[in-house]
Amino acid sequence: MPVLPGAEPYRHEGGEVGVLLCHGFTGSPQSLRPWAEYLAERGLTVALPLLPGHGTRWEDMQLTGWQDWYAEVDRELRALRRRCARVFVFGLSMGGALTLRLAAKHGDDVSGIVVVNPANKVHGLSAYALPMLRHVVRTTKGLTSDIKKEGGVEVGYDRVPLHAAHSLRNFFRLVDVELPQVTQPMLLLRSPEDHVVPPADSARVLSRVSSRDVTEILLEQSYHVATLDNDAERIFEESYAFIARLAPGAGEDTTGAGQVGTQEGTATGG
Repeated sequence: MPVLPGAEPYRHEGGEVGVLLCHGFTGSPQSLRPWAEYLAERGLTVALPLLPGHGTRWEDMQLTGWQDWYAEVDRELRALRRRCARVFVFGLSMGGALTLRLAAKHGDDVSGIVVVNPANKVHGLSAYALPMLRHVVRTTKGLTSDIKKEGGVEVGYDRVPLHAAHSLRNFFRLVDVELPQVTQPMLLLRSPEDHVVPPADSARVLSRVSSRDVTEILLEQSYHVATLDNDAERIFEESYAFIARLAPGAGEDTTGAGQVGTQEGTATGG
């Protein structure tokens, strides 16, 4: 299936410090593209993959689950580790949960993590109904474009496939158990007014990780998709300062790889 305009994955060959960015559930790389480009412009090596089943049509996502989404970012992390001396992982929403699991599983191969409005649980009565409801109802209303900034639009699905939502619920449970294994420095940025992920999710993450170097920043002028919202520049600047503190010299291209970012125009769902 053709990829939705703007949903293409993005990669940039820069210096020996790399960043993997993980987008959210039913979203696409478009939600993180400005962040990725900001980091690329500062000489970092950047990978922003399109998760399986995303960025095409919701029917493709119905055929995927958390194992597919996690496998994709796991592959990207391993590729960056072969290319870079140090690697950081950033994520938005479900991408935050993917980030946390990568940190838990890969240990010292991840130098630090940045999560924006990280999701930790499927809330409400619908969560308990999902195991049965998904066999009766295929989709529910979408979650994309929770953006305060006027004219802000997120490229993603306007429907949530319930088989995928059920898998997401199982994934959140798995990650929650693994949070104490997260020991890396962590920057967590959250929006007090978020219509997709409640503040309880960030509080849960902060209370359960074992990281000693933890910073929390409130994004007062943004909703859920803060990377496309009024606080986007602050996210970009704070995350780059976080990398620079932990990896002095980050962004110095010692490889001669050049400064050309690339996007890929095709992908397959499922």
